Amino acid sequence: MDESARPADRLSAVPSTGAEDLMALVAKGDERAFERLYDQLAGPVYGLVRRIVRDPAQSEEVAQEVLVELWKTATRYSPAKGSVLNWAMTLAHRRAVDRVRSARASTERERKATFEAARGRPFDEVAESVATRLERSQVRRCLKTLTELQRESVLLAYYQGYTYREVADVLDTPQGTVKTRLRDGLIRLRDCLGVTA
Repeated sequence: MDESARPADRLSAVPSTGAEDLMALVAKGDERAFERLYDQLAGPVYGLVRRIVRDPAQSEEVAQEVLVELWKTATRYSPAKGSVLNWAMTLAHRRAVDRVRSARASTERERKATFEAARGRPFDEVAESVATRLERSQVRRCLKTLTELQRESVLLAYYQGYTYREVADVLDTPQGTVKTRLRDGLIRLRDCLGVTA
């Protein structure tokens, strides 16, 4: 037969046979028999896969994988276990379900990764709130260890936002004295809070 013949001419050269007979020929490596078998099974296989996978492009891909698997595993087919169509549909169902499971797992991984990235906070809000309260409590306790003059200067400068000149004006005290009180008060706070450097 002329190898340059059109595909339709080659297909017509294969006698019209049932799927089981075609599968026996495919098992022997007959490409023309596989073309005929492909034509018989492609529609039903795609239809089943499409109902499970839903996405047309994915369904085409899975159906193609099933038909290639039929070609590769044709020698394992046994008519005693069922028809070629049933075997093909079983393979199609398994592949389609695997594809859906894989897609769901991938989507779930992406969702979790997106959620973690969106959180953007490497801390727990409750733990952070508790830590902040403890720090405030410790600062209050340490403020009580300062002398009245040091505490007054520190509170005006650091909690009310006054400059040391403004603190001196409010307390009617020389600027040098206010600087000394602030420095000594901050040193005592640092030691009390256990801050290093």
